[in-house]
Amino acid sequence: MAEQNTVNEKELIQIKEYVESIKYGSVNIIIQDGKIVQIDKSEKIRI
Repeated sequence: MAEQNTVNEKELIQIKEYVESIKYGSVNIIIQDGKIVQIDKSEKIRI
């Protein structure tokens, strides 16, 4: 059976803040060996 990895509270808070702070764009979560190693936010501005 596969090992279950957990997401810590700090990572969840950062993801939540990124999602709530953008109107148009994306939040990318980079995972290596079952652990979050990077969180990217890309925001688009509509004119």
